[in-house]
Amino acid sequence: MINHKSGSYGEIFSIALPLVVSTSSWTLMHFTDRLFLSRYSNDALAAALPAGVTSFTFICFFMGVAGYTSAFVAQYYGSGQFKKIGPIVWQGIFFALFSGILLLPLIPLSFPLFRFIGHPGKIPELEAAYFQILCYGKVFALLSGVFSGFFSGLGKTKTVMTINILGASLNVVLDYAWIFGMWRIPRWGIYGAAWATIISTFLMALAFFILFIMPENRKKYAAISGFGFDFKLFRRLLRYGIPNGVQFLLDMAAFTLFVLFIGRLGKVELQASNIAFNINVFAFMPMIGFGIAASILVGQYLGRNMPHIAEICVKRIFRLTFLYMAIISMTYILFPSLYVRIYGSRENPELLEDVYRMAKILLVYVAVYSFFDSVNLIFSSAIKGAGDTDYVMKIVVIASIFCVIIPSYVCCVIYNGSVYIAWTFFSLYIVVIAIAFLLRYRGGKWKSMRVIEMRISELTPAASAPSESEVMR
Repeated sequence: MINHKSGSYGEIFSIALPLVVSTSSWTLMHFTDRLFLSRYSNDALAAALPAGVTSFTFICFFMGVAGYTSAFVAQYYGSGQFKKIGPIVWQGIFFALFSGILLLPLIPLSFPLFRFIGHPGKIPELEAAYFQILCYGKVFALLSGVFSGFFSGLGKTKTVMTINILGASLNVVLDYAWIFGMWRIPRWGIYGAAWATIISTFLMALAFFILFIMPENRKKYAAISGFGFDFKLFRRLLRYGIPNGVQFLLDMAAFTLFVLFIGRLGKVELQASNIAFNINVFAFMPMIGFGIAASILVGQYLGRNMPHIAEICVKRIFRLTFLYMAIISMTYILFPSLYVRIYGSRENPELLEDVYRMAKILLVYVAVYSFFDSVNLIFSSAIKGAGDTDYVMKIVVIASIFCVIIPSYVCCVIYNGSVYIAWTFFSLYIVVIAIAFLLRYRGGKWKSMRVIEMRISELTPAASAPSESEVMR
């Protein structure tokens, strides 16, 4: 059980570090796809990021809703209402299955979609093929999100880490075999990369489900007896999950449109941006782990009506995240060649050198906005863990439209302008939302929020808040 001396760095690391490894291993799946594809052909590399990001954009709304089960699990766990955990997980499962069916019509639309986007050469055909294959596995990704939320909400993040590591490792092996045609397997290129991701994601979802229905979870959390559709609970999940999904969707849509608009400027701009973003994502994902930890700890301590300890947790998580990102950002500026030169085949050396030069400059943009991204991630995660999803949604909707979508369209499509102007607006977007979430967090409204129904005895004020020194180990 959580006690009044919780909130220490020891507790934070016990939850956050497995999540850092988990999110890093998840990123490794996509990083491996693009790294191997960069050695396969430049066109395959140019197609992988736009198609992959577009694919994720279509799923992220549903992922945001299904994955929000973690906030419910954390708050139910913190309040000691263990038997309500299984039912909320099943509502997430039902939502994931239904959403997977809704996403299937995207498959026949893939080729018209990427032809309409209009990237040069054979890139649209490769984008469409990669996107189409990924659509078959959307439901497995959604289910994995629900089950990850169950284990994470309980604080059992080592389970999430183990399954994600195994899935990422399998993906690396399958990527190598199916992209390049090893061990008597045909050389499938970008098609092989997509199928490797699908198979790995399916096996991860299966492993999560098996662990979810283990006897311990059946007895304590009603993992089996909680099966069944509960309209009121499902509606509550939608009430808080839909704003989370919309925020997730608009955030990713802005990023996706930005990448697609950049592609209209030319191959060099598209490939350089792909490289810069791929490097950024690989370094950024550990911060996602800290963000999830912040959301979990806020949920658990609000469930126990102890917002003072939740606040201490968030403060300490932010310190760790900011320090990490500061170190990474300095390497972007001081040693850019260590990052960019691992990408790209040598089929067109002159083009590749132009790509490298531009990617190094874009890494400076990444280094600058990464500081604000750490602010954005931790404080938005904290208030979402409390249930403040409406505010997060509104900020992202406004900022994505006016700082990314409209400016990048005008710059790249209408005026065929500079890639650096477009990247400046994208960086401004990160700064704006970071400031907005920090101010909302400091306002303190999140401390009185809950996504679950609280018992009467838990609605009384918590004990007086201890000082930070009192919770040190």
